[in-house]
Amino acid sequence: METDQNRVVYWGTGRRKESVARVRLVPGDGQLVVNNKPGDLYLQFNPSYISGAKAPLETLGLENEYDILVSVKGGGLTGQADAIRLGVARALCKLDPDNRQPLKIEGYLTRDSRAKERKKYGLRKARKAPQYSKR
Repeated sequence: METDQNRVVYWGTGRRKESVARVRLVPGDGQLVVNNKPGDLYLQFNPSYISGAKAPLETLGLENEYDILVSVKGGGLTGQADAIRLGVARALCKLDPDNRQPLKIEGYLTRDSRAKERKKYGLRKARKAPQYSKR
């Protein structure tokens, strides 16, 4: 929690794959701003990305009470949208510790640890081997 020009700001950091999102929750009217662009424009008007990023607020019924200001970098849009969702959920836990239980039940506080597996020598990709020929 931090005060920014006489208003309370709640911070949360979310990560997914290569994406890192630093999220600020500021009292407002429910706008989503990602990297100084409107959220629907940045997330390419994809309804699943936009609703996913706002889902923790909707779970608690706070979607019209806080603006979401995000700085995100790395990865693609799917990873960034999921990182934003985790950051929003963590910021809501700082806002009120009672928010933790409903967010935990919905699975918004779980960090998705899946990432790309490294390539191994002798293989074409992480697991794909060259075609086998008996002769």
